[in-house]
Amino acid sequence: MSTPLEIDSTVPHSARVWNYLLGGKDYYPVDQRAAEMVCGVFPGMVDLSRQSRHMLARVVRWLAGEAGIRQFLDVGTGLPATDNTHEVAQRVAPDSRIVYVDNDPLVLTYAQALLTSTPAGATGYIQADARDPEQILASAARTLDFDRPVALMLMGILGLVGDYDEARSIVERLLAALPPGSYLALYDGTDTDPAYVEAIRRYNAGSRVIPYTPRGRELITRYFDGLELVEPGIVPVSRWRPEPLSDPPEVACAGGVARKG
Repeated sequence: MSTPLEIDSTVPHSARVWNYLLGGKDYYPVDQRAAEMVCGVFPGMVDLSRQSRHMLARVVRWLAGEAGIRQFLDVGTGLPATDNTHEVAQRVAPDSRIVYVDNDPLVLTYAQALLTSTPAGATGYIQADARDPEQILASAARTLDFDRPVALMLMGILGLVGDYDEARSIVERLLAALPPGSYLALYDGTDTDPAYVEAIRRYNAGSRVIPYTPRGRELITRYFDGLELVEPGIVPVSRWRPEPLSDPPEVACAGGVARKG
């Protein structure tokens, strides 16, 4: 694990803003102000963040259950919240092994909460940037066996990579190290709702924030090129295998799951 970096509480950080939107407690006033500004322009932001979190849990349950995956590489994990990847996976399969990756120093201070595991499984944490797949893979190999299938999870992280070609390169370089039978699980904000796009524009205009880029669904779909999409394909996160009899709201965030053949 790398040396802890200084936490800057004067600049909003996406992981802490997200924590506020999810109803967490691990944020600073500057993060709260940024989140409330976004919600003032786009009141659906709380629904979007929470529906995204619900999709994550459903995806992990499906991967650990029906797909039989026992290894997870969760890049851009954010701060601990309800139903973290290892908690969901290990409830289904106690021998699951999970590696979390994030570049927020505050997440590092909470890493101990992420490192709890069942005796049969394992968890690890890497302080790294998504733009450095090679470092991520080298460090993750201490916990994961890359000769066996891995679920690569990129949930809401690629919008923080402004250049689309670079974002696709990150996906391709990480997937290239994973064997056949592995999966990609991914979602990101879309440009389908003008109020959401305007809220993100105003957020990006804030001083020294890492800009977020909503993208069209066709661009999100291209992250899955060459993979076998799992039904129902690329859909709003609220529509990815929702709970029976539920009627979740439509949200400006889409993603899916696909298998590497």
